[in-house]
Amino acid sequence: MVADFGRVLTAMITPFNKDMAVDYNVARKLARHLTQSGSDGLVVCGTTGESPTLTKEEKIELFRVVVEEVGGKAVVIAGTGGNNTASSIELTQTAERLGVDGVMLVCPYYNKPSQEGLYQHFKEVASSTNLPVMLYNVPGRTGVNMLPATVARLAEVPNIIAIKEAAGNIDQVSDLRRLLPDGFAVYSGDDSFTLPMLALGAKGVVSVASHVAGPQIQKMINAFTTGNTTLAAQIHLQLFPIFRGLFVTTNPVPVKAAMNLLGWQVGVPRLPLVEATAAEKEIIKGALAELKLI
Repeated sequence: MVADFGRVLTAMITPFNKDMAVDYNVARKLARHLTQSGSDGLVVCGTTGESPTLTKEEKIELFRVVVEEVGGKAVVIAGTGGNNTASSIELTQTAERLGVDGVMLVCPYYNKPSQEGLYQHFKEVASSTNLPVMLYNVPGRTGVNMLPATVARLAEVPNIIAIKEAAGNIDQVSDLRRLLPDGFAVYSGDDSFTLPMLALGAKGVVSVASHVAGPQIQKMINAFTTGNTTLAAQIHLQLFPIFRGLFVTTNPVPVKAAMNLLGWQVGVPRLPLVEATAAEKEIIKGALAELKLI
């Protein structure tokens, strides 16, 4: 079991071809590219990977091809969470057999469990596998906020070792770090919150912007952790336009547009998401140009 997921994890997009089928060849190339450009690991089939519109079979094949392509070179974390505990257990166990390094479990969405329900759900899924588990709290997507006290209870489960925190609440991050053991890793779930969260003891980021700025994000985190906070702040401010530009509309719409602008043929999102508008693409293009990426 890996004890360290790394500092920069990319929440990898899922490429589609013109027929809206998953393009596994492009997925392989993208996984290899990200591994060579700043990513310590990849989260496959998370929200950025359009998990709600992927079939179980597509997820399994994506896990397989990414492990085959970059396994041993980067940490591969499978997004196996959902709002059906039994289904999440089944997918987690399948991912484990395929050789992933860990799983990420999002808070169950739509059914809005209580804090006790969240605890029991995550405990059941984690207990079904030997893989290390990263929790994922994103109340803006799920409709439920997992409180720091609940995370602290879950930290007692031996293989739950990390959380991707995307509540957008710095006070909540402070509470997490105050209540959690030192070895429990907190990751920013929002690129623009990475530096502030590092100041509170976060480990790193599960990033969208690392699709286009992975080396710079690594440099920012390295600068902070080695005590050069001035440089870290400078890099954060340089990257801020791309952090904002990639969230000009619902993720992953902007990052897919950005990758297409950079020459990657990743297609458009599946319905109910639609591709970026002309005005949104201009904002994204401007942010890429400011970083001299185009």
